[in-house]
Amino acid sequence: MQIIPAIDLKDGKCVRLRQGKFSEITVYYDNPEEAALRWQNEGAEVLHVVDLDGAKEGKINNLPSIKKIREAFRGEIEVGGGIRRIEDIELLFSAGIDRVILGTIAVQSPEFVKEVCKKFPERIIVGIDAKDGLVAVKGWVEVTEIRAIELALKMQEHGIWGIIYTDISRDGMLIGPNIDATKALVEAVKVPVIASGGVSSLEDIKRLAEIPKLWGVITGKAIYTGAITLKKAIDAVKKE
Repeated sequence: MQIIPAIDLKDGKCVRLRQGKFSEITVYYDNPEEAALRWQNEGAEVLHVVDLDGAKEGKINNLPSIKKIREAFRGEIEVGGGIRRIEDIELLFSAGIDRVILGTIAVQSPEFVKEVCKKFPERIIVGIDAKDGLVAVKGWVEVTEIRAIELALKMQEHGIWGIIYTDISRDGMLIGPNIDATKALVEAVKVPVIASGGVSSLEDIKRLAEIPKLWGVITGKAIYTGAITLKKAIDAVKKE
């Protein structure tokens, strides 16, 4: 299982939000590439980058910072945040990004997902944010009537590379991931699943590592506050 550090970008800086709220923000690095180098030195092979300004505006907003991260980091990079146009996907791929994450657009326009999966096979990830098993969209503002597993199965048919599953009630709260919901999703689909939200300790990571076939887990706040040491987490999972 991959341990994937998150780098959230706002105004070109590496930040963390609490439960996705722009009013509750902490800046960790003025230069996000420094975060990328730090996580690389601690053993990360994959980075999860989110353009928070892009998520708010519906278009890429932090491309210069994304390019700097790409120059600094040797491993794979996945990028998300308000990506709703083919032009933006092409921009990211031309900047050397490995995989692109689609969120709200997957619910609003499944045909778009189908189209980009055909154009960029094995490079599209769908981010599914859920609360009580139901899909949330538009930066977690709206909770739909669509079940997370139902959306995951539909997206799998379109040829996505994989799914990032976030329990939004736990994100940034350091209260532990939703193991049961994550396990149910992994068992329901054939594509890779990456867990996200609520990881607060090494124990949480070990519990997630017990889910057969879980591809990875994203950790954000916990590694920035020091609640988890990334290198120790990676070593712990390798020993499992």
